[in-house]
Amino acid sequence: MLTTPATRALRASATSNLSKNAVRSMATVQDAPPVQRQRGLQDQDRIFQNLYGHHGADLKSAMKYGDWYKTKEMILKGHDWLISEIKASGLRGRGGAGFPSGMKWSFMNFKDWDKDTKPRYLVVNADEGEPGTCKDREIMRKDPHKLVEGCLVAGRAMNCSAAYIYIRGEFYHEATVLQRAIQEAYKAGLIGKNACGSGYDFDIFVHRGMGAYVCGEETSLIESLEGKPGKPRLKPPFPAAVGLFGCPSTVANVETIAVAPTIIRRGANWFNSFGRERNAGTKLFCISGHVNNPCTVEEEMSIPLKELIDKHAGGVIGGWDNLKAIIPGGSSTPILPKKICDEQLMDFDALKDSQSGLGTAAVIVMDQSTDVVRAISRLSKFYHHESCGQCTPCREGSKWTDQIMKRFEAGTARAREIDMMQELTKQVEGHTICALGEAFAWPIQGLIRHFRPELEARIQSHAKKAGGEALAGGWQHDAGKHGMLISPGQ
Repeated sequence: MLTTPATRALRASATSNLSKNAVRSMATVQDAPPVQRQRGLQDQDRIFQNLYGHHGADLKSAMKYGDWYKTKEMILKGHDWLISEIKASGLRGRGGAGFPSGMKWSFMNFKDWDKDTKPRYLVVNADEGEPGTCKDREIMRKDPHKLVEGCLVAGRAMNCSAAYIYIRGEFYHEATVLQRAIQEAYKAGLIGKNACGSGYDFDIFVHRGMGAYVCGEETSLIESLEGKPGKPRLKPPFPAAVGLFGCPSTVANVETIAVAPTIIRRGANWFNSFGRERNAGTKLFCISGHVNNPCTVEEEMSIPLKELIDKHAGGVIGGWDNLKAIIPGGSSTPILPKKICDEQLMDFDALKDSQSGLGTAAVIVMDQSTDVVRAISRLSKFYHHESCGQCTPCREGSKWTDQIMKRFEAGTARAREIDMMQELTKQVEGHTICALGEAFAWPIQGLIRHFRPELEARIQSHAKKAGGEALAGGWQHDAGKHGMLISPGQ
């Protein structure tokens, strides 16, 4: 393309001004052309307007803030249009996996689906058992009508006859508020027979679970919903073919469903304008740990981690230089040290490049006072307790990792056990029915990857105090002299 000298000069000036204020757009080793990002999410662009409970959770308040607006028109546009809008928006699942939502919903409308006489279900995962994650409970407590309307819109997109919201048993208050919102919607004719006057019949039921972490996995949740022990199913068949009660079903996260009506109302391009490519939209971030103001906040995807913490959580206690590490996406994602956190972007691809994950975007901040070995040891104990025991690698592996992490914590391990632990987690990873195997393997891998010197120093410190390195299994180095039975060759 031909350009004039004046055009070239204008471009050079624009590029120069852009590079001064720009943030790198990609978290890869290759340098990408800088793009200018708008500074934070504006209040009018926030989907969850009542995240801090400034107005009521009732239907009248919800309608005042834009819920249930033109819902009938959205439903009447049909499933193909609804799914195409969700696909165009770039929405990815907010429950941790980040699977493209539009594609997932389209699996329900398979060939000749309309000739199938079986009922079809939307199952909403409101279990939220991941340590550090506290976003879905805020939606149900403060903005329940967003979820109720979302169930209706998503249900229409998948041609479902009913939605089941599987809520964690401990969320008594949230379940009460949500049930009240559902009853209000029924009374106003927004759901039930002829929902919103559209001719579409749709029911919503709340089911309280028994608080098992593994029930956050979709097939395990379905098993629990059917009244059976919450143990994952082998796939295939996938839930879109054989799900709840043997009928076509889709399991989706609370936040994913709750944002759908606003996306469709405001348009796919609006939602897609936030964040980087393949990481579009806004997201609820839960910030906890050593920060001055722990909070759950809605921000745009791809926001720098440092900006997120400084702007909304009041910064790290003692300042950013006092930071030691951050778990960026809930307890199952690998820990990141400060040097990586300095320039980390908060989205699926950027965190994957840093060998971690966005997960549920539960940011757990640890300052220099944190004993990271003890922190990961505590997580290992949690995952050992929550393993359903169905898969041998997970059942046995979670027990071994818990025991070895306790020894690392006390310093009574051997230096060679660090590599043994790494190998053990790799043996578990990818060899279990559900992702609980990865959930307890990844935090340990992150610890070894970034904090191996701390593990080694603790072992050496104990050996110095005790007069020798511990024997296998945590026995003292001189256990044999005291008549104790030790492993052969020790």
